[in-house]
Amino acid sequence: MTDSSRTPERKGALLIVLAALLWSTGGVAIKAVDAGPLVISFYRSAVAAVVLFALFRPKVPRWTPGFVVAVISYAACLVTFVVATRWTTAANAIFLQYAGVVWVMIVSPLVLREPLRRTDAISAAVAFGGLTLFFLGGLEARGMAGNLMALLSSLFFAALIVTLRLERDASAEAAVSWGNILVAIAMLPFIFDQLAVDARSAALLVFLGIFQIGLAYLFFVRGLRYVTATSASLTGMIEPVMNPVWVFIFLGERPALRALIGGAIVLGVVAVRTVVTTPRRKTPMLPPD
Repeated sequence: MTDSSRTPERKGALLIVLAALLWSTGGVAIKAVDAGPLVISFYRSAVAAVVLFALFRPKVPRWTPGFVVAVISYAACLVTFVVATRWTTAANAIFLQYAGVVWVMIVSPLVLREPLRRTDAISAAVAFGGLTLFFLGGLEARGMAGNLMALLSSLFFAALIVTLRLERDASAEAAVSWGNILVAIAMLPFIFDQLAVDARSAALLVFLGIFQIGLAYLFFVRGLRYVTATSASLTGMIEPVMNPVWVFIFLGERPALRALIGGAIVLGVVAVRTVVTTPRRKTPMLPPD
């Protein structure tokens, strides 16, 4: 392959890397905002919705039951991830959320009629072994609740992926765009008297909406034009690796060793499953947050 023929592939890989790096800033930005998780969810998604509709201009979708489930699942995934990030460590929140791939693996034979192979069962068992490490040790009640919230976020993430596979005509861009609108609408009644935030927090919230969600998805979608689904999925895993790194650098939050080991196990299973299964699909696994 000539160097010139590899240029589009390199461009695509760079775009995916940029998207993953922007997604990875979610942990540190969410933790740095001086506001509650529901206020953060409202502003982040309100700004993101404007950006996503401006960038993708998604057509008005067919509001089938499947698409409604996809939108609700994505919206719930967004909110539970923000709550988890505020209640537990960034490492725990992002690693546990990526367990959504394991749930997809488990329910696919039932819902999507995909065969369950021995490697699937082994991968799921190994991943669950990694997940148990997050719930061992002396976590305080709030930290344990945050871990459970992150695990719940992974279930919503799995529901989104499975539903989009079932709804062949459903657009991921449309689901993401409308999902952010749903978050903003759903959060408003709970926080209408808490909308005032300081200038620093406002800047961070705008950053989250524009860059961490909006532009990140734009880079991801454009990068997919030039790279394989396997490459995009694996490159996108920069996000869960860098998310706790930014939080450690800027906020000094240290994840527990067992969480790092558990996260490495979960991400290892995800990486192996991506290599094994993604070639059968035209699109890679969507980012969860």
